[in-house]
Amino acid sequence: METDKKLAILIDGDNIPSGSIKEMLEEIAKYGNPTIKRIYGDWTRPGLTKWKNILLEHAITPIQQYGYTTGKNATDSAMIIDAMDILYSDKVDGFFLVSSDSDFTRLATRLREAGMAVYGMGEKKTPNPFIVACDRFIYIEILKKTEESTEVSTVKWEKSIKKPIPSSYDVVTPQVVGLIQDTISDLADDDGWAFLGDVGGLLQKKQPNFDSRNYGYNKLTPLLASTNLFEITERNDGMKGRYKLIYVRNKV
Repeated sequence: METDKKLAILIDGDNIPSGSIKEMLEEIAKYGNPTIKRIYGDWTRPGLTKWKNILLEHAITPIQQYGYTTGKNATDSAMIIDAMDILYSDKVDGFFLVSSDSDFTRLATRLREAGMAVYGMGEKKTPNPFIVACDRFIYIEILKKTEESTEVSTVKWEKSIKKPIPSSYDVVTPQVVGLIQDTISDLADDDGWAFLGDVGGLLQKKQPNFDSRNYGYNKLTPLLASTNLFEITERNDGMKGRYKLIYVRNKV
C-alpha cells in the first residue's frame, strides 16, 4: 500500500456511526496520509452532537450544511461540490468517501475518470452501485477488532483449522470460492501456481468489497487454508532467504 499518498477524507455525517471513527481512521492510514479530513452534516440537529468531542480529538473539520428542503439531502450536494473543488486543486492523490449512500456513485466514477484513487467506506447496507464505483470498498463492521478475529490471525496458516465463524461474518459461499479459483487461474504459471499478493490485488479489482476480514480472517492466507480447496507454499525471494513469498494454486 502506498502510505505516502495524500488523501482527502470526506465523511457523510448523516450516514456513518460516530463510534467507529477511530477504527476508520486507523484503516485509512494504511492507504495514505489524510491531509484533508472533513465531515458534513447539519450540526444544529441534536442527533449529531455526539460527534463534537470526536471531531476535536481527530482533527476533523465539520462542514455545516443546513437541510433546506424536507426530503432532500443537502449534505450529499455539499460533499460532491467540495470533492470537485479538491480534485481541481491538485492537492491530493486520492479520496476516501465515507458513506453508505448510493448518491455518491457518480462522484466516485468521476473522480476515478480523473485518475484519482477512490476508496469507499460504509456499512454493509451500502448499495452495490457505489461499491463497484470505487477502487476498493471497506465495510465499517469488520474494523472492530474482535476476540474471534484476533485468535484466527495468530494461528500460522499451515496449522490453521476450521473455526466456528460468528454470525456477523459472511459465509464463504461457492460463488466466493469460484471467484478465488478463477483469479488464481488467471495469474497461474504453467504449473498452476500464483503469487498470493497478485491474487489479492486482482480479487479487489474484480470485486472492490472483497476482504478476508468479511469472513472472519485478518489475512487472505488463513481464509484460503480454511476451505481446504487450495495448495499453499512458501518460497524464498532470492535475496538469501530474507523474505518468504506465499504462492497458491487450486487443488485438482
